[in-house]
Amino acid sequence: MGAMASHKAVITCALTGVLTDPAQHHVPVTPEEMAKEARRARDAGASVVHVHIRNQTAGAGRLPSWDPVDAKNVCDAIRAEVPELILNLTTGVVGPDLSGPIACLEAVKPEMAALNAGSLNYLKLRSNNEWAWPPLLFDNPVEKIEAFEQVMKAHDIVPECECFDTGILRSVMLFARKGMVPNPPHVSLVMGVESGMPNKASWLPLLLEEMIPGAHWQVIGIGRQEVWALHRRCAELGGDLRTGLEDTFYLPDGSKATSNGQLIEAMAAVAAEAGREVASPSEARALLRLRR
Repeated sequence: MGAMASHKAVITCALTGVLTDPAQHHVPVTPEEMAKEARRARDAGASVVHVHIRNQTAGAGRLPSWDPVDAKNVCDAIRAEVPELILNLTTGVVGPDLSGPIACLEAVKPEMAALNAGSLNYLKLRSNNEWAWPPLLFDNPVEKIEAFEQVMKAHDIVPECECFDTGILRSVMLFARKGMVPNPPHVSLVMGVESGMPNKASWLPLLLEEMIPGAHWQVIGIGRQEVWALHRRCAELGGDLRTGLEDTFYLPDGSKATSNGQLIEAMAAVAAEAGREVASPSEARALLRLRR
């Protein structure tokens, strides 16, 4: 595996996601549910939790919320339950109005936040070749990226650059060289979105060739049990690891997970199989160069 796979693996748990229906899947929504799932993830080996906020009003459909009160309530509950965990807050929003995500960043002041680093036609077909949803442009022009990065810098929040395709990954390296994001940057390779990079393990060595030396990187594998081959290769190549009910509902054996803890247990096993130890939260803070 080589020296680059010798350092400890930081495991992130993506707790809930954006639109997953809690009536159909075991995703947490309320502050209490989010805190309990964060504890399960921590107990299984996670150091970081990636947090989306859902509407907390009963009967509102649990759609995404950009209310800073909701964000603070959820994140305060997680911090009270597992204060050592690292918070990574979403900022992904369609359109030019950034006021909601910025208000949430300012209310929570997480150690990390996702920075969607380029635009993507977000598409998916059903088995009958009809659109699963109306074609959507997930717009992330440079001025939007810069606006988020300036807020993150003001609050000492480390940006995690989400890359949905190879051009976005290469753009992040330009941003780092220009000083728009830390150099070396933190990169998430989002693989498995139908109109983005496929979740193919064979792509990882090629994608690594496009990164600035020293870049922190992880894979966000979107899909069913096929994502586990991708995670195994990521672990072998020295990447950090992420899973959770936002990314997949399926364990390596094809059975359906009922909690984030089960997915993180499986990911910790993947790390061990690759000869990697799992980082503790304090070790993860040092590895990721986060504020204490």
